[in-house]
Amino acid sequence: MSPADPLWIFGYGSLLWRPAFPFAERRPAQLAGFARRFWQGSTDHRGVPGAPGRVVTLVREAEALCAGIAYRLPEAERDEVLRALDHREQGGYERHEVALRLCDPEAEAACALVYVATERNPNYLGPAPLEAIARQVRGARGPSGANLEYVLRLAQALRALDAEDAHVFAVEALLREASGAQ
Repeated sequence: MSPADPLWIFGYGSLLWRPAFPFAERRPAQLAGFARRFWQGSTDHRGVPGAPGRVVTLVREAEALCAGIAYRLPEAERDEVLRALDHREQGGYERHEVALRLCDPEAEAACALVYVATERNPNYLGPAPLEAIARQVRGARGPSGANLEYVLRLAQALRALDAEDAHVFAVEALLREASGAQ
């Protein structure tokens, strides 16, 4: 990615509903070869040290297609936005350069940055049974609010994109079932 190219950020978690940074353009996008999973612990936003929440990260999965939003950054604010995102995603996320498919009639491709938490970080929780993930989410709360809110808002944002995500929707269903909400 050259400094002259437009800089896109791919959002697949809370960036879907709360980017909290200026952007010049916002477009639905898809990232091939990655799946969204609640495998990252949050001790700074949706949980606390000793009682982490669970938030999403991306894991490699050959046939997967992860739906999200691509945000094109204004040239004049690139460095400031990246500093803010680096701070926001400091709980174990690393920046990666990826190729996105922007969802529009021309279906163009774009180079983007995405924040991914891997097993190399101390907050990585990894896979767990869906019931265990839902139980942990129900009990977690951090400075950004209840972990339950994060899951429900993520599911809502994915539906607004008309995107399918079996993992997110399964965790959401377990949480709604446990609370009696529809």
